[in-house]
Amino acid sequence: MSTTLFTAWGYEVSILEFTAAVASFIGVYLGTTGKRVTWPWWVLSSSLYGVFFYQVDLFASALLQIVFIGAAIYGWFGWAPTGAVPGTISTKSRVRITIGTLVIVAVLSPILASIGAAATWTDAFILIGSIVAQLLMVYEKYETWVLWLIVNVVATIQYLSLGYWFTALLYGVFAAVAILGWKRWRGSLSY
Repeated sequence: MSTTLFTAWGYEVSILEFTAAVASFIGVYLGTTGKRVTWPWWVLSSSLYGVFFYQVDLFASALLQIVFIGAAIYGWFGWAPTGAVPGTISTKSRVRITIGTLVIVAVLSPILASIGAAATWTDAFILIGSIVAQLLMVYEKYETWVLWLIVNVVATIQYLSLGYWFTALLYGVFAAVAILGWKRWRGSLSY
């Protein structure tokens, strides 16, 4: 699947990267609607992106895909067949989550550097921020979309700086989709 499908902006987009991007977009968009069918798409896209990120030495991003697969399985069984029923978390929990995320990123970054990762701080933040956002999504908390917006902006910048233009474009679109999800879930909060 590392065969080039097309060239965009002087960058060769492989069949693997393209297929992962399409499956990922479908999964993320379905997530904004709160439909349970989002989870099989997360499994498919995460499996494909896991291979892609490993091939390009983004080890934290590759590891993250395993977490996404586990969360997708949990989400499938955790969400009602009718879909998500968004709720919210307390301000105290938001502060704890933010501090915890930043501390873990600070610890993980040097570890990534020591194993020769292509990116350290940004990839660590994408890993930890995505895990937290994914957990918030599994537990149907609307704050997931705020965090997804931040993670997707960081990921867009990382992939642009590394020259993965197609994936950077996808994550830029994900940032816009996160705003849509934030709006949709906020409008249907159950307090």
